[in-house]
Amino acid sequence: MYEIIPQKQLKGEKDSTRMNFKELFETYYIAVYRQLYFLVGEQTAAEDLAQETFLKLYSCPPRDLYNPGGWLARVATNLAYNYLRSEKSRKERETNLEYERISNIISFDEMFIRSQEVRQVRAVLKRMAVRDRVCLLLKFSGYSYSEIADVIGVEKSSVGTILVRALRRFKEEYCREKGDE
Repeated sequence: MYEIIPQKQLKGEKDSTRMNFKELFETYYIAVYRQLYFLVGEQTAAEDLAQETFLKLYSCPPRDLYNPGGWLARVATNLAYNYLRSEKSRKERETNLEYERISNIISFDEMFIRSQEVRQVRAVLKRMAVRDRVCLLLKFSGYSYSEIADVIGVEKSSVGTILVRALRRFKEEYCREKGDE
């Protein structure tokens, strides 16, 4: 069992007994718990952190422990600050996740408008020439000019012109479909 010379002995008092871990726990637990409760403001967290403080004393005691109360207070304070930082980070992550969840929700009206637009785009594409439709679909799917040229069987240098004309026809047809112009 771990034995520590208490501070009283160092000050020259008559008590020459050595404190073991159990005595240190019984002597300082309440003070450590109160300090932690004051810092974190939660009973269960303060109890857990007090337990962790004494676990650190038991598993990794300092070489010279002339002031066990001071050492325990410092360890408890550091653990409390670490706990508060981790709680703050956790709450920020949860808040961000909740915000993302709410922002990803699409209203029924917006969903209806989007489905109408998709239907109009499909109708316009269906009325276009096959080569123009394939060009537009490939371009907006991320294909390069050379890949598009291979698919539609034209020179790579002609793809840009074909795309510009296809886009112009699409825009005219789409505006006619919507009734804008």
